[in-house]
Amino acid sequence: MKKYVFVCLALSICACSSDEDVYTEIPEETNNPTIPVNSNVNGVDMSLYFSINFDDLPNYSSPEYPIHYLNSINNHNEPTTNQATDTGAILGRILFFDKQLSINNAVSCASCHQQGIAFTDNERFSTGFDGVNSTSAHSMRLVNARFYQGISFFWDKRAPTLEDQTTEPLINSVEMGFDASNGGIAALITKMNSIEYYPALFEMVFGDATITEDRMQRALAQYIRCMVSTDSKFDQAFAQVYNPNAPGNGIGQNFPQFTAEENLGKQLFTNNQGGINCAACHQLPTFSLAANSRSNGLDAGETTLFKSPSLKNVASSAQFMHDGRFSSLEEVVEFYNSGIQNGPALDNRLRTPNGQPIRMNLTQTEKNALVAFMRTLTDENITVDPKFSNPFIN
Repeated sequence: MKKYVFVCLALSICACSSDEDVYTEIPEETNNPTIPVNSNVNGVDMSLYFSINFDDLPNYSSPEYPIHYLNSINNHNEPTTNQATDTGAILGRILFFDKQLSINNAVSCASCHQQGIAFTDNERFSTGFDGVNSTSAHSMRLVNARFYQGISFFWDKRAPTLEDQTTEPLINSVEMGFDASNGGIAALITKMNSIEYYPALFEMVFGDATITEDRMQRALAQYIRCMVSTDSKFDQAFAQVYNPNAPGNGIGQNFPQFTAEENLGKQLFTNNQGGINCAACHQLPTFSLAANSRSNGLDAGETTLFKSPSLKNVASSAQFMHDGRFSSLEEVVEFYNSGIQNGPALDNRLRTPNGQPIRMNLTQTEKNALVAFMRTLTDENITVDPKFSNPFIN
């Protein structure tokens, strides 16, 4: 696949800087057995902890995007004050997988956002640090989070930015336990200062060893924004027919790599003429939600403006919607076909001209085709890419 390289600016302050019904159980974290070549960072031997060569870090700051992403790469939520660097993202990756960031060293961010299933959880609600209590919402897929053109994050948009979202689970009384009763973020930072590698890593990224919540947020957000999916069956096919001078950059033509059913699903998903145009909200080629999208009418009278993750790797999931109420893509399609409920938060694109929820009246063939198309969005590479894997040796 032909690719182009786009280089992000380094951090100026750095020292160098909703899814499939049949699924396979995926281990929470997979260790990388590679022995690092050089792991001395500010006097700390990182080979005691990580399978990372700190003299040859993975490339996070200069990603390669395929040709059909050319019109989308600037539609992102990455602020100019926190552009990805290799060192910043590697710190974010370590933070993401470190169970010591929970009150009892039991869970990490990766416990609920597992790489092998596109950084989500196959359980409807994730189990918290105590092994008993569960979260109140389904774990959101993180793939292509950078391309959400809105600003607010979480299903209910309560976090102003991705940076703000990243540390909320750490101080949640169910998720990772550093809530106010356990000393909050200050207690976590005290704990991190006692862990040998963290002061050295923060100095590597930010120029001094001071650990702050803001710096943690910036590193975690850098790592998450680098989780970009570009190599699904859909991507491979679209890149081959991409034409910047054609309507929709060529999306309307049949993809030769697709089955007839997948092409029908693509037409329904992307086309207002004879289709339902899901792409009006789930924008191609990233399948991230448009900034002006409202709620999808899961419940009558809904007032909360819910968002959704990108649909990339949606078929890797086992539960769908913010509360995980559906357990198959077939259920999701049927909901949009016949189950949308009215309410103040409902997106106008899901209303008829007289203001009622739309009924798509799809045939079974069309519903099957939509499911088949969504399965072409699965990118196996990102689920095994070492640069997003567990960096810890033990």
